[in-house]
Amino acid sequence: MPSSVRPCLSILAAALLLAPATFAFDSPLSDQAVREAYFLGQRHDASYLSKYIKFLPPPKTGPHISSVTFLTPFAQLAQLSEHRIGSYSAQQARLDHLHQQESVKISVEIYLTPSYGALIPDPAGSRSGSSPALIPRPYDFWKDFRVQVYNGNQMVSPSVSGGHPLYRCGRHGPCRPMGAALELEFSADAFTSDSATIRVLPPEGDPVSVDFNLSSLR
Repeated sequence: MPSSVRPCLSILAAALLLAPATFAFDSPLSDQAVREAYFLGQRHDASYLSKYIKFLPPPKTGPHISSVTFLTPFAQLAQLSEHRIGSYSAQQARLDHLHQQESVKISVEIYLTPSYGALIPDPAGSRSGSSPALIPRPYDFWKDFRVQVYNGNQMVSPSVSGGHPLYRCGRHGPCRPMGAALELEFSADAFTSDSATIRVLPPEGDPVSVDFNLSSLR
């Protein structure tokens, strides 16, 4: 190889190593993208979320893993703008975003079903020859669910994860458990592929996998 070519190759290799990772969706958000997200939220039309959420049919048995949501930094900012009450400007949205680390937020909604209901047999009260007493399912039953998230074919780990129960409250009656929501947060730079897969493994019933085409998201 001619000696004159070697410095060029070295410079090219160094540039590739120093080049920032590319993402299928917008990240980091430019000032223009922040402005566009702000005005999208100000329309108060949540139809833009249709690309960011997948709904699933009820299973034959087991809990109903109802939906999976994948919120990019752009979608989160639009959602924040949508829910801000009072005076809130595009300039303020830009200033608020300057000091925030961009992330991806994934949520999974789970609902109880006739085969995976709000009441379960009391293991401490079972007696031979008699039906076991029923007790409420633990409010933190969501901890029995596992969620695996893949950037392409590579599994990624959340920086924050948790969950909370969901209740149905009547106008005059008590609130009753209806399901739970799982919530995971990742650094935006964890997703460098054009696709992401969220796999939910319930304690009963079949696992569920949902794919997102990240190149179609902002």
